[in-house]
Amino acid sequence: MTDPTVEMPDWLDALETDAPDAVAAFRGIEAERFISVRREVRRRAGAGSAGRVAAELGAIAAALAAIVERLPEAAFDAPGGEGDWNVAQAIGHDADSRAGLSMAGALAASGRFPADAPRVVPGISGEQGVGRDALVRRIGASQRIVERAARTIAGHEEDPCPLEHPLVGRLRCGEWLLFAGVHDLMHLEQLHGIAAQFGVEPAG
Repeated sequence: MTDPTVEMPDWLDALETDAPDAVAAFRGIEAERFISVRREVRRRAGAGSAGRVAAELGAIAAALAAIVERLPEAAFDAPGGEGDWNVAQAIGHDADSRAGLSMAGALAASGRFPADAPRVVPGISGEQGVGRDALVRRIGASQRIVERAARTIAGHEEDPCPLEHPLVGRLRCGEWLLFAGVHDLMHLEQLHGIAAQFGVEPAG
């Protein structure tokens, strides 16, 4: 259960209807109960979950695109969140990550995961200076990769995946798909923080 003493942001409450599994796992990060994140991902990304989770990532992608479209021009160079990244750096990183994590699950599910694949290296920012329209396109392209990967993962959600992440270790194929959504929410939170600096209210 969510800690009732922890106040959750309105944007997260609003997104929960369309992305309940990703939000439930992310709430463990918000409440600083990190062990619950892995537990919720395991519980919610089991057999038959891939299509549902891909739809949740679609809702999160739409939320990411919506806030990028609503930010004033001055906000795009403002630092905020992880490593004081600006909007382009955060979106570029997140688009690469959501595509990469879902593809890793798909490769493992299809028996094509490369034996020499490196461990995940977190904290690599996206390219600076990318404009609003290009960022929205990056989000859309990443979602198309997610959806293709989910079709491969379907029926193999509980298969092991050799991908190694220094913070969460190894997850199953379907769990990587859901964890991509949790990671999305970390950066959506970052963007909402930047938006708040410029008086941009969460979408209703």
